[in-house]
Amino acid sequence: MDNNLDNFFAAMSDPTRRAVIERLTEGPAPVSLLHAPHDMALPTFLKHLKVLEGAGLVRSEKVGRVRTVHIEAAPLAQAEDWLSRQRTLWERRLDRLEKLATSLEGDPQ
Repeated sequence: MDNNLDNFFAAMSDPTRRAVIERLTEGPAPVSLLHAPHDMALPTFLKHLKVLEGAGLVRSEKVGRVRTVHIEAAPLAQAEDWLSRQRTLWERRLDRLEKLATSLEGDPQ
């Protein structure tokens, strides 16, 4: 697994960060709106955003006094592609195991 995927999964391992990503799928949002549902100090929340930015999952822009956060699709697509390949690999393995089990059931020893 490459470093981008490592960063993706590390960032997504936290429920606060997953909630932020889920909210951002609805569209960009100011930091204050993203922070509101979380029972933590703003500096702590900003550390979560920094992890998401470091993983390339979000980007932010400041206009005046408002910092708005946007989701970045590329890392999500890369992780989805990796997971899809893993799913295919395991489905093939399970199909082979099922064929083996079926052949053994029909083999009187």
